[in-house]
Amino acid sequence: MKKVDIVILGGGPAGIAAAIWCKRLGINHLLLEEREELGGQLKQIKNIVMDYPGLNNMVGKDLERQFLTHLDELNCHYDTRITLGDINADSQTLTYLKDDSTNLIHYQFLIVATGASPRRLGIPGESEMLQRNEIYSASVDAYRFEGKHVAVVGGGDRALEGALLLSDHGVNVTLIHRSERFRARMELMEPALQRENITVLTNHRVKEIMGVDRVSSIRIEDEQGGSNNVDVSAVLVRIGVQPNSDFLKHIVELDAEGHIVTDSFGVSSRSSICAIGDVCTKPFYSSISTSTGQAMTLVKHLSTYLH
Repeated sequence: MKKVDIVILGGGPAGIAAAIWCKRLGINHLLLEEREELGGQLKQIKNIVMDYPGLNNMVGKDLERQFLTHLDELNCHYDTRITLGDINADSQTLTYLKDDSTNLIHYQFLIVATGASPRRLGIPGESEMLQRNEIYSASVDAYRFEGKHVAVVGGGDRALEGALLLSDHGVNVTLIHRSERFRARMELMEPALQRENITVLTNHRVKEIMGVDRVSSIRIEDEQGGSNNVDVSAVLVRIGVQPNSDFLKHIVELDAEGHIVTDSFGVSSRSSICAIGDVCTKPFYSSISTSTGQAMTLVKHLSTYLH
C-alpha cells in the first residue's frame, strides 16, 4: 500500500492549483484524473477568459496549456486515465485502477476537485443527440446554423448569451424556459427580448428531441399539457450544472443541489476529506479564480497539520 499525504481527485484548475501548492510547500501528493488529459472544463471554454488576472486574452485551451506547463515544470505528481474504485473514509484509503492494475493508497487528506457537469434534460432523444456529438458552442459553431433554426433551453446567463450570439450570426432562435422568471442579467434579457430572430417561450418544457442521423425537431409542452413540434437543426441545453459528487453522497454531507458542504477552508463533514472548485461552489460564485484561490487556502491550511 502506497502512502501519500494528500491525494487530489480531479485535474481541472482547482486540482492543478492544489498540486502546485503541494509541491511548493513540500507536501507528498498525487493528483488522479479519469480523463486522458488534465485541464477539466478549460477545454470547453471557447470564449476569451475574462476573469483570470493577467491572462485576459486567452481562450480555455491556451490557459490550459499554461496550467499544465507550470505543473510539469514543478514536477508535480499526477496520474491520468484512472478509474476510481472504493473510498474508505474510516481507514483513509482509496483504490484506483490503471492499466488493469489495482492501486491501494493511504492518504492523510483527500481533496475532491471533481468539478461539475452540464445538467441534462433527461428526455427521450437527448442521449442519442449527445452520442452523435451534437454538442455545440454558440460562439464557435454559430456559423453552422446561419439562416437555420436552433432551440436554446434555459433561463440563465449562458442560455441568454448563447441565444444572442446565435442571433448575431443570423440564426433563428427559439429560447425555451420552464418559468416566467429568468435568472439572467437584465443586460442580457433586454436585447434578447427585442431581437426579431429570437422567439421566447416561457412556461414551456422540451419533452423530446427527435431525429435519426441528426436533430430534426423537438416536442415542447406548455403548462396546460398542450404540445407541439418545432423543427430545429440543433438544441443547445443551457440549464446549469450539477456537481460531480455522487460517489461521496454516503460519505460526506451534501447540500440539496449535491455540492459538498465545507467550512471556510474547504474541509467537509469528514475532517480528512476536503473539497475545492465547482464540486462545492454555487454556480453564481464559480470561476477559475475561485477554484485556484480555494486550492491555495486549503493546501496551506492542511500543511499546518502535516508539518
